[in-house]
Formats: sequence, C-alpha cells, structure tokens
Amino acid sequence: LFISPLVYMLSTAFKTTGDAASPDPQWVPDNPTTAAFEAILGNDGTPVVRWLVNSLVAAGLQSLLIVATAALAGYALARMDFAGKKWIFGIIIGTLFIPPVILLIPNYLITSRIGWLDTLAAVIVPGAAGAFGVFFMRQFFLGIPPELEEAASMDGAGRFRTFVTVVLPLSRPALVTLGMLSFLTNWNDFLWPVYVLFSPESQTLPAGLATLQNANAVRYDLLMAGAVIASVPVLVLYAAAQRFVVEGVSRAGLKG
Repeated sequence: LFISPLVYMLSTAFKTTGDAASPDPQWVPDNPTTAAFEAILGNDGTPVVRWLVNSLVAAGLQSLLIVATAALAGYALARMDFAGKKWIFGIIIGTLFIPPVILLIPNYLITSRIGWLDTLAAVIVPGAAGAFGVFFMRQFFLGIPPELEEAASMDGAGRFRTFVTVVLPLSRPALVTLGMLSFLTNWNDFLWPVYVLFSPESQTLPAGLATLQNANAVRYDLLMAGAVIASVPVLVLYAAAQRFVVEGVSRAGLKG
C-alpha cells in the first residue's frame, strides 16, 4: 500500500511522454527511456542539480544547528537547577501550539532587514532552534542514569566536559533521530523558501520543482523524474539512520 505509489512514480519517470499521459496505467514501461531525466538535468532554465545542492546544504546546516541548540538547552533543562526552570520549559512547550504560518511575516521582515533575502541563510538560520528539539532531547537526557555523570564529576570532570565526553556519546541515537527529522522538515519545506528565495539559482528543490510543475503541467514524465531526484537523498538518509531512529524514539519516552 505504501510502496506502490513510489514504484509507480519510478516507473513513470522512465516512460515516454505519451506513455506517461496514457489513461491506462502501466507499471512497467513498454519503452523505458531516460529522456525525462536528460530533459530536466540538461535544461538551463531548471537547474535541478543546483536546487538539489542548495537543499542539501540548507537542510544539513540547519539540522546541525538544531541538534546543537537542542542538545545544550535540553541538557540544561534536564540536569541543571536554576530559577524559573519549570516556567521556561513550559513557555518553550507552549510555542508548539503556535501555528508556524503566524510567524511568516515577522520572520520575513527580520530576514529582510538583516539582508538575507535570496540567500541560503534565509532558509537555514530562522528555524535553527525549535521547541520540539529541546523537548525531545530533554526527555532523552532524563533517561540517562545520573550516576554516570556523578562518576565523571568525581574524576574531576566539569559540567561541560561531562556533557561532551559522557552524555553526548550516550545520546547518539537521539541526536541522529533529531538531526534526521530536522533534515526532512527543511528538505520538504515549500512555503518559506518561496517567500524568501527569488532567483532560480537560489531555489531549493521543493520550490524549484513547483516551478517545473507550473511550466510542464502535462509532462508527467518530467514531474515524476523530478520527484525521484527529490526522493533519493531522503530514502538513502533514512536507510542509513533507521536503527538510530527506532532506538532514539523508544528511549526518549522512557522517562519524563
């Protein structure tokens, strides 16, 4: 049920234009061809490779920033005692109930004043910290036995050294999981890049593929070829990280 749309997408990408538009579905192309991929990759007006690189850079850098900020904030909320900690955590969780579209105009105005419009910084920095990541890492850190940190402290390690040498290595499943979820969120984001990226060379893949769809509304072979190109990095990432994802999600819910 879940795989069949992917199989049909892959099949259509290798069909001729006529076969792709045929009312009779063909799971196996009668005349397989790579013409759709050649048309996309060889068209200067649709720099798909550039869009792909832009998406990889934006998603990768934002994921690293999210993991870094969430790990630091989550550890502070899980292990350190300071005034107003519960209130701060409650406010952070409360932001999860704010629809992201409400922040569209304020973020646009800030990005414009900084001078980041039509640059990858506009799709990297504004979302580099989020409440979900802080909550996710806090829950995971609460499941780590505090005795391990106490042993490091007795050996002379300070708070930050304990965090780096003891806590982070034990948190690899959660870090990988959060990084992958953040990568997918940025990778699939369409609305924000459309607002802040203007030139064809600066577009990310989802926004660029929308342009391709508008220009080739009846070229299903081209649309499916673009979808295949957009799907491959995500599938490879999940295949490589699925073990950490399962472990990270399961362990993050052990204690809260």
